[in-house]
Amino acid sequence: MALNLSLSAPPIRSPQQPLLHYSAKHTIVVSSDRLSYPKSTVSRSRSRSRRVVTRVRSSLDIVGPTVKVGQVTEVDKDTFWPLVKAADDKTVVLDMYTQWCGPCKVMAPKFQELSQKYLDVVFLKLDCNQENKQPLAKELGIKVVPTFKILKDSKVVKEVTGAKFDDLVLAIDAVRSS
Repeated sequence: MALNLSLSAPPIRSPQQPLLHYSAKHTIVVSSDRLSYPKSTVSRSRSRSRRVVTRVRSSLDIVGPTVKVGQVTEVDKDTFWPLVKAADDKTVVLDMYTQWCGPCKVMAPKFQELSQKYLDVVFLKLDCNQENKQPLAKELGIKVVPTFKILKDSKVVKEVTGAKFDDLVLAIDAVRSS
Protein backbone atom coordinates (compact mmCIF):
# COMPACT_ATOMS: atom_id res chain seq x y z
CA MET A 1 0.00 0.00 0.00
CA ALA A 2 1.33 3.46 -0.86
CA LEU A 3 0.20 6.79 0.44
CA ASN A 4 0.47 9.59 -2.09
CA LEU A 5 0.34 12.98 -0.46
CA SER A 6 0.32 16.32 -2.20
CA LEU A 7 1.28 19.28 -0.03
CA SER A 8 0.79 22.89 -0.99
CA ALA A 9 1.01 26.04 1.04
CA PRO A 10 -0.16 29.49 0.02
CA PRO A 11 2.55 32.02 -0.63
CA ILE A 12 4.85 33.22 2.09
CA ARG A 13 5.84 36.88 2.15
CA SER A 14 8.82 38.22 4.01
CA PRO A 15 10.30 41.72 3.89
CA GLN A 16 13.51 40.45 2.29
CA GLN A 17 11.97 38.08 -0.28
CA PRO A 18 9.37 38.38 -3.02
CA LEU A 19 6.11 36.48 -2.65
CA LEU A 20 6.73 32.69 -3.07
CA HIS A 21 4.44 29.69 -3.31
CA TYR A 22 5.76 26.27 -2.19
CA SER A 23 4.31 22.94 -3.18
CA ALA A 24 5.42 19.32 -3.15
CA LYS A 25 4.03 16.08 -4.50
CA HIS A 26 5.71 12.76 -3.69
CA THR A 27 5.43 9.60 -1.69
CA ILE A 28 5.31 10.16 2.05
CA VAL A 29 6.88 7.72 4.49
CA VAL A 30 4.70 7.35 7.58
CA SER A 31 5.70 5.64 10.80
CA SER A 32 3.94 5.63 14.15
CA ASP A 33 5.69 8.75 15.42
CA ARG A 34 7.01 10.70 12.43
CA LEU A 35 6.26 11.85 8.93
CA SER A 36 9.05 12.38 6.42
CA TYR A 37 9.45 13.20 2.75
CA PRO A 38 12.34 14.09 0.47
CA LYS A 39 12.96 17.85 0.70
CA SER A 40 14.58 18.03 -2.72
CA THR A 41 11.18 17.65 -4.43
CA VAL A 42 9.77 20.97 -3.17
CA SER A 43 9.14 23.47 -5.96
CA ARG A 44 8.55 27.25 -5.84
CA SER A 45 6.25 29.50 -7.80
CA ARG A 46 5.21 33.16 -7.51
CA SER A 47 1.77 34.16 -6.26
CA ARG A 48 0.03 37.29 -4.81
CA SER A 49 -1.97 35.92 -1.87
CA ARG A 50 -1.09 37.08 1.69
CA ARG A 51 -2.83 34.43 3.80
CA VAL A 52 -0.74 31.50 5.00
CA VAL A 53 -2.78 28.31 5.15
CA THR A 54 -1.45 24.81 4.67
CA ARG A 55 -3.59 22.44 2.64
CA VAL A 56 -2.99 18.72 2.56
CA ARG A 57 -4.56 16.52 -0.07
CA SER A 58 -4.06 12.79 0.00
CA SER A 59 -5.20 9.73 -1.85
CA LEU A 60 -4.73 6.18 -0.70
CA ASP A 61 -3.73 3.91 -3.54
CA ILE A 62 -3.84 0.18 -3.05
CA VAL A 63 -1.20 -1.28 -5.25
CA GLY A 64 -2.40 -4.70 -6.22
CA PRO A 65 -0.82 -7.60 -8.02
CA THR A 66 0.72 -7.05 -11.41
CA VAL A 67 1.16 -9.25 -14.44
CA LYS A 68 4.53 -9.55 -16.17
CA VAL A 69 4.60 -10.26 -19.88
CA GLY A 70 6.14 -13.61 -20.68
CA GLN A 71 5.49 -15.05 -17.22
CA VAL A 72 2.75 -16.97 -15.47
CA THR A 73 1.23 -15.07 -12.55
CA GLU A 74 -0.03 -16.94 -9.47
CA VAL A 75 -3.49 -15.75 -8.40
CA ASP A 76 -5.87 -16.48 -5.54
CA LYS A 77 -9.48 -15.74 -4.74
CA ASP A 78 -8.66 -12.10 -3.99
CA THR A 79 -6.42 -11.26 -6.94
CA PHE A 80 -8.01 -13.20 -9.80
CA TRP A 81 -10.91 -10.92 -10.80
CA PRO A 82 -8.96 -7.63 -10.44
CA LEU A 83 -6.28 -9.00 -12.79
CA VAL A 84 -8.86 -10.27 -15.27
CA LYS A 85 -10.60 -6.89 -15.28
CA ALA A 86 -7.25 -5.10 -15.66
CA ALA A 87 -6.50 -7.26 -18.72
CA ASP A 88 -9.42 -5.47 -20.39
CA ASP A 89 -9.80 -6.90 -23.92
CA LYS A 90 -6.71 -9.13 -23.79
CA THR A 91 -7.07 -12.88 -23.78
CA VAL A 92 -6.56 -14.40 -20.32
CA VAL A 93 -5.65 -18.07 -19.84
CA LEU A 94 -6.15 -19.53 -16.36
CA ASP A 95 -4.51 -22.80 -15.32
CA MET A 96 -6.36 -24.36 -12.39
CA TYR A 97 -4.22 -27.00 -10.72
CA THR A 98 -3.37 -28.68 -7.42
CA GLN A 99 0.04 -29.40 -5.90
CA TRP A 100 -0.57 -33.16 -5.78
CA CYS A 101 -1.87 -33.57 -9.37
CA GLY A 102 0.51 -35.49 -11.69
CA PRO A 103 -0.92 -34.19 -15.00
CA CYS A 104 -0.81 -30.64 -13.55
CA LYS A 105 2.92 -31.06 -12.92
CA VAL A 106 3.42 -32.24 -16.51
CA MET A 107 1.54 -29.21 -17.91
CA ALA A 108 3.21 -26.55 -15.73
CA PRO A 109 6.43 -26.13 -17.78
CA LYS A 110 4.47 -26.26 -21.03
CA PHE A 111 2.14 -23.55 -19.74
CA GLN A 112 5.19 -21.44 -18.86
CA GLU A 113 6.51 -21.88 -22.42
CA LEU A 114 3.17 -20.69 -23.81
CA SER A 115 3.41 -17.54 -21.68
CA GLN A 116 6.75 -16.78 -23.33
CA LYS A 117 5.39 -17.50 -26.81
CA TYR A 118 2.14 -15.51 -26.62
CA LEU A 119 3.20 -12.09 -25.27
CA ASP A 120 -0.22 -10.58 -26.01
CA VAL A 121 -1.97 -13.06 -23.69
CA VAL A 122 -2.18 -12.91 -19.86
CA PHE A 123 -1.31 -16.26 -18.23
CA LEU A 124 -2.57 -16.94 -14.70
CA LYS A 125 -2.49 -20.00 -12.46
CA LEU A 126 -4.73 -20.83 -9.53
CA ASP A 127 -3.93 -23.46 -6.93
CA CYS A 128 -7.32 -25.07 -6.20
CA ASN A 129 -6.47 -25.65 -2.56
CA GLN A 130 -8.95 -25.36 0.30
CA GLU A 131 -8.58 -21.58 0.54
CA ASN A 132 -9.40 -20.99 -3.14
CA LYS A 133 -11.60 -24.04 -3.68
CA GLN A 134 -14.79 -22.77 -2.12
CA PRO A 135 -15.12 -19.25 -3.52
CA LEU A 136 -13.36 -19.20 -6.87
CA ALA A 137 -13.08 -22.80 -8.06
CA LYS A 138 -16.79 -23.30 -7.44
CA GLU A 139 -17.64 -20.01 -9.15
CA LEU A 140 -15.67 -21.07 -12.23
CA GLY A 141 -17.11 -24.60 -12.19
CA ILE A 142 -14.01 -26.72 -11.68
CA LYS A 143 -14.68 -30.46 -11.83
CA VAL A 144 -11.23 -31.83 -12.71
CA VAL A 145 -7.65 -30.59 -12.62
CA PRO A 146 -5.96 -29.41 -14.62
CA THR A 147 -8.63 -27.20 -16.14
CA PHE A 148 -7.76 -24.26 -18.38
CA LYS A 149 -10.26 -21.44 -18.72
CA ILE A 150 -9.79 -18.90 -21.49
CA LEU A 151 -11.38 -15.53 -20.86
CA LYS A 152 -12.04 -12.53 -23.05
CA ASP A 153 -13.61 -9.31 -21.74
CA SER A 154 -13.93 -10.91 -18.25
CA LYS A 155 -16.04 -13.80 -19.61
CA VAL A 156 -15.10 -17.46 -19.99
CA VAL A 157 -15.18 -18.25 -23.72
CA LYS A 158 -13.34 -21.60 -23.89
CA GLU A 159 -12.38 -24.42 -21.55
CA VAL A 160 -9.89 -27.26 -21.85
CA THR A 161 -9.91 -30.02 -19.25
CA GLY A 162 -7.07 -32.44 -18.64
CA ALA A 163 -3.45 -32.37 -19.76
CA LYS A 164 -4.30 -31.76 -23.43
CA PHE A 165 -1.57 -29.39 -24.58
CA ASP A 166 -2.50 -29.38 -28.29
CA ASP A 167 -6.16 -28.64 -27.47
CA LEU A 168 -5.04 -25.76 -25.23
CA VAL A 169 -2.90 -24.23 -28.01
CA LEU A 170 -5.80 -24.52 -30.50
CA ALA A 171 -8.21 -22.91 -28.02
CA ILE A 172 -5.82 -20.00 -27.32
CA ASP A 173 -5.29 -19.42 -31.06
CA ALA A 174 -9.05 -19.49 -31.69
CA VAL A 175 -9.77 -16.91 -28.99
CA ARG A 176 -6.86 -14.66 -30.02
CA SER A 177 -8.06 -14.59 -33.64
CA SER A 178 -11.69 -13.87 -32.78
